[in-house]
Formats: sequence, structure tokens, C-alpha cells
Amino acid sequence: MLPAWLSSADFLAFTLANPEKLPTDLQPLTFRLQNGTDCQIWDTGIICFTPQHYGNNDIVLSCGVHGNETAPIEICAALVQDILQERLQLSERVLFLFGNPPAINAGKRELIDNMNRFFSGAHGISDDRDIDAINDAEISFEKRRCARLEQYVSRFYQAVPAGRERCLYDLHTAIRGSQFEKFAVYPFLHGKPWSEAQFSLLAASDIHCFLLMQTPATTFSYYAAQTHGAHAFTLELGKARPLGENDMSRFTKVADTLRALISGADIKTKPFVETDFQLFEVYRAINKHTEAFELSFASSIENFTQLPLGTLLATDADIEYRVEQPGEAIIFPNASVAIGQRAMLMVKPVSVIGQTG
Repeated sequence: MLPAWLSSADFLAFTLANPEKLPTDLQPLTFRLQNGTDCQIWDTGIICFTPQHYGNNDIVLSCGVHGNETAPIEICAALVQDILQERLQLSERVLFLFGNPPAINAGKRELIDNMNRFFSGAHGISDDRDIDAINDAEISFEKRRCARLEQYVSRFYQAVPAGRERCLYDLHTAIRGSQFEKFAVYPFLHGKPWSEAQFSLLAASDIHCFLLMQTPATTFSYYAAQTHGAHAFTLELGKARPLGENDMSRFTKVADTLRALISGADIKTKPFVETDFQLFEVYRAINKHTEAFELSFASSIENFTQLPLGTLLATDADIEYRVEQPGEAIIFPNASVAIGQRAMLMVKPVSVIGQTG
């Protein structure tokens, strides 16, 4: 049964009330629901569920890596509450991660550092360093949180024998609107085939647009794919809005698919046919090199917008960036990133015929 301090089963509210760490007097942090599901709270915003009998899937559902991307936070909060109140019976092991609680409270993308640029060790914290002992002035909460999230994902996957199916879905929304409201970023697989089963699963979530990455990255999804061999995706589910102001009806298929995935319910999928999807690959990345960097198009422009050949995209001191190829489209433009970080991607359509499995 639920401990008294979690009697409401509102794990999100509990997380936001304790945004940086758990209170030291909480007991128990491990408890069992009446249906036999074991629950473990590993840290603020981190809860692991192990049903009494579970299948071959170890699933991580992540949200709130960017604190102002709130629809995924609400989706995950509702799933956790339904599990705790035993309205949803799990069939698989599931780890829920609410990535950046202080930023969620502040309604900001990040407080200091963009967490989705500091995975795969980019946080700079080696495995033999005590994260708790790191001085706040030395390294930000967000970088320490990335190191912790890596540890929790490793702990979750390594708690059971190898050879099981591993998945990580990192749920986001975008700064701006999109020509395709929902899309998935499929991290670079280093020559491994793209998964037809995952394409079909996400299509059941009303996600038919995929950005297929061609280089390593420091995102959470790339970390899970490369380090743990997981089927991993960054899922962009629309435009970022304040907490409580989302039209959750727009995410019904996503929430229903995730619910079915972790409970063993039937998911109606179709065999993979490439023409059912809009597939893109990165043609080039445009990085910000100076504080003079400026975008040269309207702030209202949507992701996947195509502009005529030669159109000025951005300036950076004396450098000009223009559309170089017909069919190039803009994605993730953001002039406010830190110097040295990616300010925009240019993508183009691609085929995966012969590259799936």
C-alpha cells in the first residue's frame, strides 16, 4: 500500500515539492501495492515499478528534461498516478524519470544548462566522483542531474539479465510549432538497422515523421541507444505550453499507446511501409560561434519549413548561412543557445529502403 506521505498518489506534486532531493526522513522508499507491484523511489522524480510477473521489456519513460515542456510531464504523471492507484496493472518493468524538477517549478527550459546536451559523459562527471560532494559552483544542478539519470538508467537495465528488450522514450515538446505536429528523433545507430517494429509502434501513437540522425550526440536518447543498446527516441509531441494549459486530447494516441505498452494491452500496428512516413536526415548543423548570431527569418516559422534556394538563414558576425540545396528544411532553430552549441539543423528527405530490420 502507499506510504502516508504519498497517499494522494500524486507523484508529480511530491516531486515538485522536493525538486532537488528527497527529504531525509522519508520511510519507506520501497513499498508494494496490493496487486503485487513493487515500487521504489530512487530520487526526486525517479520511480521504478516492478510487477510481480513481468515480460521481456524494460521500459524507461522520461519527461521534463526541459522544464517548460509540460504535456509529456502531464502524460507521465497521469500514468504514474494510475499505477499507484492500481487503475493500471503493469506487465513490464518501467522506470519513470521527471528530469529537471527545479526548471519545471520555474516554468523554464533550463535554469543554467540545457540537459539534453550533457549526456554520454558530456556533463564532465567521471564515474568515480561523488556527485553529492560536487560543489554547486563547480558544476550545475543540471549537469549533476544528467550524471544521475545515466546512473539510474544503468541501474534499471542492469538489475535483470542481459538479452531483454530495452526501450527509452524521452518525451518532449518543441519551442515552436511544426509542419508535423508530432515527430520522433531517432538517434544515430552506428550502422545498425532502423527498427521497423519501432516505426510501427510509434505510428500507432500518431507519429509518422522521423528525423534519422547520422552522427553521435549528447542527447538522452543517444545515450540509451549507444550505451545500453536500447530502442531509444526523442519524441516531440507539439509545442511547449505552461503546465495545465495543454489540450491533452491532442496526445490521446500517445498516452494510450504508452499505457498499452507497459500493461500488455493490444496495440494495433500496421506493417512498416515507407510511404506511410515522412523520413528526414540531417544535412548539416549550424552552430552558434559568437554572441552576434541572429536568425534571419520570422520567430513564428515552424519546424520542417522549406525555404527557397539561397535564402539567408542566419548570420554570425561576418558569416552568412543560406539554403544550399532544394528541399532543405529548418528544424530546432534557437538563437539563444550557448556559444558552441547547435543553433539550427537543416534536414532533407531520405529513404531507408534496405536499412531496416
